[in-house]
Amino acid sequence: MAFVILNWGYILTATFLCGFAFSKFVEKVFGFQIKNLVELSFWGVVFATVYAQVFSLFGGVGITANLLLISVCILIFVVWKKEIAAIFFEKLCNRTVLYKITIVVITVLWCYCTSRGYMHYDSDLYHAQSIRWIEEYGIVKGLGNIHVRFAYNSSIFALSALYSMRGIAGQSLHTVNGLIALLLSIEVLEGFKKRFALSDFARIGAFYYLTLIYRDIVAPASDYCVMCVVFYIVIRWLSYLEAEEQNIAPYGLLCVMGVFGITLKLTAGVLLLLLLKPAYELFKERRYREIVLYLLTGLFVLAPWMLRTAFLSGYLIYPFPALDVLHVDWKIDAAAAALDAAEIKTWGRGLNNAALAGLPVKEWFPHWFQTMLPVTGKLLILADLACIVIFAVFAIRLLIKAVRKENVYNIANRVLVLAAVAVSYLFWQLSAPLLRYGYAYVLLLLTLTAGFVYQKIRKSGHMMCCAVVLLLAAKTISLAGYVIDTADKPYYIAQQNYGFYDLDSFVAQGVTFYYPKNGDRVGYDNFPAVPRREEIVFRGAHIRNGFKPSGK
Repeated sequence: MAFVILNWGYILTATFLCGFAFSKFVEKVFGFQIKNLVELSFWGVVFATVYAQVFSLFGGVGITANLLLISVCILIFVVWKKEIAAIFFEKLCNRTVLYKITIVVITVLWCYCTSRGYMHYDSDLYHAQSIRWIEEYGIVKGLGNIHVRFAYNSSIFALSALYSMRGIAGQSLHTVNGLIALLLSIEVLEGFKKRFALSDFARIGAFYYLTLIYRDIVAPASDYCVMCVVFYIVIRWLSYLEAEEQNIAPYGLLCVMGVFGITLKLTAGVLLLLLLKPAYELFKERRYREIVLYLLTGLFVLAPWMLRTAFLSGYLIYPFPALDVLHVDWKIDAAAAALDAAEIKTWGRGLNNAALAGLPVKEWFPHWFQTMLPVTGKLLILADLACIVIFAVFAIRLLIKAVRKENVYNIANRVLVLAAVAVSYLFWQLSAPLLRYGYAYVLLLLTLTAGFVYQKIRKSGHMMCCAVVLLLAAKTISLAGYVIDTADKPYYIAQQNYGFYDLDSFVAQGVTFYYPKNGDRVGYDNFPAVPRREEIVFRGAHIRNGFKPSGK
């Protein structure tokens, strides 16, 4: 726990300062001030991730990358120290004692959960090794040829490499997911100030999700961070709508954060339907300069991730072999990429057979529903299917009002959020519906639809308050049980490490590669490692030159 909290202190300092510098850019260019501390920190996370990815294109992401980042942060503090001190005084010092105590308690709880727990299967399969490759080499062309999952390229791995602190902590720390969960928890705490607003229903969904992942947050998996980012975008978007924010900048910027979500995991891309609001406003007012600036900012976030994907796999987006526009010798074989894409889809549907990727929905859905979902998951999916019908009714009513030329602008803004969530849910449901891939869409569709209905029929908020209190009480008891069960684990100083496995090795072109004697997991320490022994073809004399597909 001690290493986790120290690591968080460093990350929060750096990300806040980066976020504050970005806010000055936003203020100058778009005329909007970002004053929310959590939002500043989230933007700092975005740009620290972009920085780590850019740095990885030139070399290993380690001490040099951190020293350069620290230098930039010192410069930011020196230039704006008075404004930084003022915003801290305004936002923190004026808070109530109860609020401050609550923040401390939440921080300690997430620190505890980040120090121990269930290490995701995929973390020891490829997450840890992906992070190690970024630490050691930054980027290696054709790395996906020795293990296709190295080509998945979630940007969270670059951020994890930046803040792993292996040389200081004596192990590679993996605390970023826990920190993002903590920031979302603080955002959840910011709500419920008056009557239940629509953003508060999104917060309820986020709270429920956070209570599902505290056992797993120790793992550097991309699923948890992208779901937290999706929740955050929706909550902030609705909060701005409810505050009647007229400046289009915060909505445009949240769309840029949606682009960041894509670099975490491609499934977040559908949420960019929210673009319709800022695009409509900007085109209507012919603010073409701002449109270009938003596009350039989004490209700034997307470009290093896409470059890394191209270097790792030979494709701009992987695994989508249809987007075959690059002609490079390290490109993953198209058949292997297609098989990988089919396996992702079929594993999510519980079929475990890539040949069944084209099976119609009516054939795979019943099997998936029966075998892949816990009881709570079944109830959530049934509720979501009902919510799709309710959403259709909302949309039809809105269309009728529009035809009658009634003022529908305010409700249309909220329906757009529900539409983006509903389409995201449908995309997840019809593609690779593994529950952890789409928990945010499952929960947001339900809670936001409930929020719409509640706002139509409400007479009193007492029933909602009782429901929230009961949920809080039940989850508190569950968390207390988890703390009691894991209190004997020796992770109060160091963080729980990656797994250790019985490995064998082989030599290819003078390089020792490790592989497991049983199963396919390899952990972090033995490097480089692959899930099985197979032919490895180098592109040149050194491992830095990368790898070609076998047989070439």
